[in-house]
Amino acid sequence: MFDSIVDEPEAPSDAGQAGGDGRNRLKDRAPAVRESLAVLAERARPTSSSESQLLPVIPPLLGLFPGGGLRRGTSIVVADDGRASATTSGLTLCLSLLGAASSAGSWCAAVGICGLGAVAADDLGIDLTRLVLLPSPGPKWAESTAVLLEGVDVVVLCPPFPVRPAMARRLLARTRDRGAILIVVPGQAGWPECPDMRLSVGNTRWDGIGKGDGHLRRRRVTVTATGRRSAARPRQQDLWLPSTAGSVEIAGPDEIAGPIDVTGGADVTIDVMGVPT
Repeated sequence: MFDSIVDEPEAPSDAGQAGGDGRNRLKDRAPAVRESLAVLAERARPTSSSESQLLPVIPPLLGLFPGGGLRRGTSIVVADDGRASATTSGLTLCLSLLGAASSAGSWCAAVGICGLGAVAADDLGIDLTRLVLLPSPGPKWAESTAVLLEGVDVVVLCPPFPVRPAMARRLLARTRDRGAILIVVPGQAGWPECPDMRLSVGNTRWDGIGKGDGHLRRRRVTVTATGRRSAARPRQQDLWLPSTAGSVEIAGPDEIAGPIDVTGGADVTIDVMGVPT
């Protein structure tokens, strides 16, 4: 059932008979592995009613989404303004989309995000007991993502390799068919298909640094939402991402960030693991 997602040929092996024996053993185990995946998908089956087409988001993000939530069967690409890919501010925004949904009982998964800190995820409101992590999916990342789309409400995907258009289309089709939500944080190669919604992060500035003193305390960004159909009208929201508490808050017009401007993409940031980069 899941083989149709990946049509890449297996990489040739020079391991000889030993390598062949290893592949045969893996082939023999395939039915048991698929059975285990099916059990996992069933146990993590979405708890929300199939009739409920929207999953909740945290209050600071409500204004970005038509209807005020994540719509089932749709895809979202999160990237930095003017870039095909996302830096840590985009990744933080991406993870913040899981907070309200997981707290409401939905299962979520993150594929290809290495080093995600539990404390940072908890600060963003994510229920860690309903979060499945697959940090290093390897060459079969698309197949792994397809399996997760079978059984969880929201999947965050950071593709570890460039994505072919046919592969992206198959994942989007699986997302629609299963009524899941696919959130993509693309790499440098970008995402080849047009998503239902795109969130762009720009005007990034850090607050807390004075003239030679102080500490980085919070990051101000402007998030712009565009998309298709009901999301065609652009929406914008200024946010503290993260705030001094490590969460997401609306940034008021009278709250001015400090002088550190990283709009051009400099990595003067605190990443999702809570470590300066």
